[in-house]
Amino acid sequence: MSIEGAIKFNLQFTPSPPLPEKALREINAWRHILYLMQLIGRSPDRYGGFGYGNISQRLDSHDVPPHRRRFVISGTQTGGLAWLNPEHYAVVVECRPEQNLVVAEGPIPPSAESLTHGMLYALDDGLRFVIHAHSPHLWHAAPELGIPVTREEVAYGTPEMAEEVRRLFQETKVRELLIFAMGGHEDGVISFGHTAEEAGTVMIRYLVRALALRPSP
Repeated sequence: MSIEGAIKFNLQFTPSPPLPEKALREINAWRHILYLMQLIGRSPDRYGGFGYGNISQRLDSHDVPPHRRRFVISGTQTGGLAWLNPEHYAVVVECRPEQNLVVAEGPIPPSAESLTHGMLYALDDGLRFVIHAHSPHLWHAAPELGIPVTREEVAYGTPEMAEEVRRLFQETKVRELLIFAMGGHEDGVISFGHTAEEAGTVMIRYLVRALALRPSP
């Protein structure tokens, strides 16, 4: 089992002012919904008490090199906060999985899952939002629901996980499904979309399907 918390990539971080609050309203609203659903959060009896889950939004259009496509992402270990403010978001300005490198700026270091987010944005020009949630119901039901799953031996936040995402894009229907589970990261599920609503509703729709598989209490 791997837990949320430690940043495993090489981080070049430059402290800088936050983005304007207006630019973060949509991502922050969806992040709060995910918190209320306990898909993002922090609990003393889950994952060693570490915060879990994160969300990102791409800032640049597709006419820049894939490794330089900037995105804003919730900061490391902010899962336990009900509402985030601009000081809780970082901007990733460069992702190079082959070098295990993330270059970021802002008032807080970026999430430990930034490499995975960056790979998704690099693989699909149209993606604008990525959600990394934790749901035991959805994670365990992933095979039955036909959700692609990364290999169990691959840890979160690593170049190997970024390459697993590339493999799923090549070998599965993840591009159409817009969701996959992380086999080696307990309860970890990632959804993504061309809008925040698409990424969020994909996650919720599959969670409903997972819960429908369970017997009634």
